[in-house]
Amino acid sequence: LGRGPGVPRPLQLPLRVSPGCRGAQGRLAYKLLHDLFANYSSALRPVEDTDRALNVTLQVTLSQIIDMDERNQVLTSYLWVRQIWLDAHLTWDTDEYGGIDSIRIPSSYVWRPDIILYNNADEHFGGSMETNVVLRSDGHIMWDSPAITKSSCKVDVSYFPFDGQRCRLTFGSWTYNGNQIDLRNQLDSGDLTDFVENVEWEVLGMPATRNVITYGCCSEPYPDVTYTLLLRRRASFYIFNLLLPCIMVSFLAPLGFYLPADSGEKVSLGVTVLLALTVFQLLVAESMPPSESVPLIGKYYIATMTMITASTALTIFIMNVHHCGPGARPVPPWARRLILHHMARLCCVYEVGESCKSPQRALGGRGGVGDAGGPAESAGEGQVGTEVGACPWDHCLCHHDSLLRNVGYIAGCFRRHRANQRRTGEWKKVAKVMDRFFMWVFFLMVFLMSVLVLGNAA
Repeated sequence: LGRGPGVPRPLQLPLRVSPGCRGAQGRLAYKLLHDLFANYSSALRPVEDTDRALNVTLQVTLSQIIDMDERNQVLTSYLWVRQIWLDAHLTWDTDEYGGIDSIRIPSSYVWRPDIILYNNADEHFGGSMETNVVLRSDGHIMWDSPAITKSSCKVDVSYFPFDGQRCRLTFGSWTYNGNQIDLRNQLDSGDLTDFVENVEWEVLGMPATRNVITYGCCSEPYPDVTYTLLLRRRASFYIFNLLLPCIMVSFLAPLGFYLPADSGEKVSLGVTVLLALTVFQLLVAESMPPSESVPLIGKYYIATMTMITASTALTIFIMNVHHCGPGARPVPPWARRLILHHMARLCCVYEVGESCKSPQRALGGRGGVGDAGGPAESAGEGQVGTEVGACPWDHCLCHHDSLLRNVGYIAGCFRRHRANQRRTGEWKKVAKVMDRFFMWVFFLMVFLMSVLVLGNAA
């Protein structure tokens, strides 16, 4: 026990022994594996009594929602599936093998229950990943395997984009009935502690239920565990990209009635709004399944497009009323009383209404009389003066009658012109009052439809 630098210190002895201990532990594990599987077969159900059912416990952890395909009604999710059962042929005494309590071996070495997803919608029908299993000394086997599943989900889009979905994941044995495998759920719900939040869907819960069903093909019962995934759509994306643009475009449709009829843009505005809503409707239809249930936003689009179509048709009719020519008939008395009197006051149309109508008519009358009488009388006076100076007095009477007839003809033309202008102005006022009335009516309709959609969504 020297103290020189070449002599090993006693503190270094455990470092030399520990690798040997680890090697001995490894040799014991190898011997354990060889002893366990010397006469073992993974093809048979590992029970001592074949008349008793093997208990299999299932637990599912939801890690991520990858995709929800509403059109094809397929939910793609990433799951962690844990299965626990007892293998009566794989037990050992820990004292005989250096205290080894558990080993991890490939899952293909042991018998595994054929638990599959009943409502699988994957075209390749892939199962779980071939991971290791944890084998304990008492024979309990725990198999954790990740799986990306595509399951069929009945999608109800009646309240899209404010909808919620209930997607079921049903797990069960494909060949073993309830008398051979008793499948049970470990917890009352799926595990959501490691769930990665989805940008489109909010998970409200994942309750689990155990069902025992007797199918028509077989008389034995088949137990299964069904996990119901409760989802609610995050509607903010669709509100800002589909609903709000539609509401703003819808409020443009009644403004077509406010445009002046002489601008030539009334019908163009209605057609443009109709085309814009058609584009939004196509965007919604491409993502929705072709089912009989029309989504809420689709109903809103259809109602708005119907309203805009009606407003465009009414605009064409009102423009025909506005452009009634001099040959049009006078405004009927009922229309004058209803539209020009009551509806004009209701819609606050005063441009050609009662407050400005009388002064314009008096001004027009004074102008018309002056225009009709002034030039004619001055011309007649000049002609009479010349005739008096050029012809005898007894011939002036015939010339005076001729002048009166000419003046009367000119005055009649002016009166007919003023009557035609008055008739045309009345029809223009009728068209303007109808424009204002339908503008407020359609504004109210758009507001009520928007409130109805938001109320149904709530």
